[in-house]
Amino acid sequence: MTVELVGLAVLMFAVTYPTRALPLLVARVDRLPDRALAYLRLVGPAVLAALAARSVAIVTDDGGAPSFHVGIEWLALALCIGLVAWRRNLLLGLVPAIILVVVARAAGLA
Repeated sequence: MTVELVGLAVLMFAVTYPTRALPLLVARVDRLPDRALAYLRLVGPAVLAALAARSVAIVTDDGGAPSFHVGIEWLALALCIGLVAWRRNLLLGLVPAIILVVVARAAGLA
């Protein structure tokens, strides 16, 4: 185990934790300005999108070197984005995308 990324984790904590803790610390979140409420509503989806993009676009080989990857995951991501934009429901976008990746991997296509 290495500790070379501990500093980055601490920095990420210092930057992101206050925005996640704000609803717990403020007694009446609904009294926040509309701009702050709009920002806080978008934090969760932004984090999920960043995690999905990292998981889809970057793969790590056996030696630990990251590389750009294009595969079935991109199609699943497009499917998910399209369904969520169309139906305005994250679950209805995620389930078919996950099923697409599972079936493609089971069939040996990915």
